[in-house]
Amino acid sequence: MTRRRQAAPKPSADLRRDFRKAVNMTASQLRTWLATPESKEVGFTYEGEHESVGHASGRKIIKMLTGDSFDEAHARKVIGYVHRHLAQRPAGDVSQTRWRYSLMNWGYDPLNRGKL
Repeated sequence: MTRRRQAAPKPSADLRRDFRKAVNMTASQLRTWLATPESKEVGFTYEGEHESVGHASGRKIIKMLTGDSFDEAHARKVIGYVHRHLAQRPAGDVSQTRWRYSLMNWGYDPLNRGKL
């Protein structure tokens, strides 16, 4: 029986670079977005919770962008989420879709060209 090796965690500098590539909104843009009704209407919310997973993630991302803290585990979640959901882009105009709104909660606006 052969055991698969787990990949070693990325060094912090590489992870920070990948995080900044995956997040193309500024802390200010994300803060403004999270205050909108649209941002609160998308995403999965656990039973008994009042906030979706993505919306809570957005609040953590703001702290990471402003230098208040850098959570490496959360950075990996953000990178993975953004990459997975970009692969699921719906056809047509995405400007007012739940798909876009969900990504924006995670700090990535697909209409903002640049990064990734």
